[in-house]
Amino acid sequence: MNLLTLPTEGRIYTYVDYLSWTEDVRAEIIDGIVYFQTAPSRIHQEVLSELHRQIANFLVGKKCKVYPAPFHVVLNLNEETEKDSKNIFEPDISIICDHSKLDDRGCKGSPDVIIEITSPSTARKDKIEKFNKYEQARVKEYWIIEPNEKIVSVFTLQQNQRFGRPDMYTDEDKVKVSIFENLVIDLTLVFS
Repeated sequence: MNLLTLPTEGRIYTYVDYLSWTEDVRAEIIDGIVYFQTAPSRIHQEVLSELHRQIANFLVGKKCKVYPAPFHVVLNLNEETEKDSKNIFEPDISIICDHSKLDDRGCKGSPDVIIEITSPSTARKDKIEKFNKYEQARVKEYWIIEPNEKIVSVFTLQQNQRFGRPDMYTDEDKVKVSIFENLVIDLTLVFS
């Protein structure tokens, strides 16, 4: 993105704007507001890599796909059209089982599972703003991972279309991914 196309305060941004930015720009749009992303820490990347490895190994030969960031997800909330969507995210990990939601650019609609790895600068967005958007979009399972504390909070969509109370895990636990019968994530490896 060059200086002429840098976002200005007060403007509402959509997926059309997002698509006009160059590939080197890492940003998310939440309710039309642009949030630029910085390079993740080494610990963040180690946690991401191990989670992706365990999930990808499990999914070999299965219909669902796992995508690590950068991979964008367009949520069409409030009856917006895709191009008018004001909510474009780059989750750390997305699992998508409905291939009709995938195109060459990313995912259009709700992934089945989203995993966000927090940092001090993203914790508020991950725990409040993204939580609310993912719940509204009916993501089946949402993980918030706090690498410094070695805590994982897993929120599962309930029958009332709301996330229930989180199941909490530490670096000594194994976590079953609810949408699969046999996928268990070993957190001792994730946080080693």
